[in-house]
Amino acid sequence: MVAPQERRVPTGTLARDIALYSLDRLLLVAAITLLLVVAGVPLLVAILLAVIVALPLSMLLLGSLRARINAELAEVMARRRAERERLRRQLRGDAADS
Repeated sequence: MVAPQERRVPTGTLARDIALYSLDRLLLVAAITLLLVVAGVPLLVAILLAVIVALPLSMLLLGSLRARINAELAEVMARRRAERERLRRQLRGDAADS
């Protein structure tokens, strides 16, 4: 049986960081759209251009947040992989399921 301390549930920081990253990207698109509309570009064209420009710009501006999300995802994946291997060993009947 697995000890309760080994069943670590993500604390919510990953979900929070993903939500923050998404919100930041939407705000970036909105800011670029506003700038283009003020410059005289029609709204629909401004939105389309803002979406295109925001992608590489967010890669530059939000790199640290994206790196933190990648590290958190790697940690979650490592825990899932370890748990899956532990369950496979248990199903095979291996005595060492530490």
